[in-house]
Amino acid sequence: MNTVLMRKEGAVCELTLNRPQSLNAFNDELMQDFTDAIEQIEKDTGIRCVVIKGAGPAFMAGGDIKMFHQQLGQSPEQLRSTFKQFVGNLHPLIEKLANLRVPVVAAVHGAVAGFGVSLTMLCDFVLVANDSFFTLAYVHLGTSPDGSSTYFLPRLVGLRRAKEIALLGDRIPAEEAVRLGLAYKAVPPASLEAETKALSARLAAGPTHAYANTKALLLASFDRGLSQQMDAETESFADCASGPDFAEGVKAFVERRKPSFTGK
Repeated sequence: MNTVLMRKEGAVCELTLNRPQSLNAFNDELMQDFTDAIEQIEKDTGIRCVVIKGAGPAFMAGGDIKMFHQQLGQSPEQLRSTFKQFVGNLHPLIEKLANLRVPVVAAVHGAVAGFGVSLTMLCDFVLVANDSFFTLAYVHLGTSPDGSSTYFLPRLVGLRRAKEIALLGDRIPAEEAVRLGLAYKAVPPASLEAETKALSARLAAGPTHAYANTKALLLASFDRGLSQQMDAETESFADCASGPDFAEGVKAFVERRKPSFTGK
């Protein structure tokens, strides 16, 4: 993999998007390398937290516009087919990320545009340098959003605000992104790495199995009624309660000590 660098430190796996010369713009190679990396993470039970970051001056500037420009000589029918395939090929990666059982942290700096915004919304936590900005940006290219952004954006910020973000394509500063719910915390650029390490270490030491069940419950909650959701909660709680992390958490509470979770 050349466009995605993987580095494992303890139970934390760091993925670095590595097309800095193009601000990590998304193309076919990055899509494949990213998918391969996530598939490796899915198989590695030793990984308990994932960090996603970007090399160079930006986290991700969206799709590769130069690649798009090269396609413009095609007929309308060919363009429809080309971009339907390109966008459709993203879907397995998006679903894998959305359903990844370990916590995912995005460490964001510089520009976060287009699919870069979608990518951050797929993560569980977004730490952002306070000189960074978000822009959905699709409207500036004369197209509608993709990459699951129209699914997650209204769920995060509400329908009316989602329309404003998508239809205007304005830049959203880091502090505003936190206020809207697009990011967890804004920090000085010099502190981003340390803050990311501290958060990822905390999550990696947590009850990973319970995290996984909690993520699944929250993601499915929009498509269930109250009764269905409570039934799912019951099954999930019972599943967690039958594992060693629950026993450790209860014992630690009674013994007034910090629990030592194994993620099981």
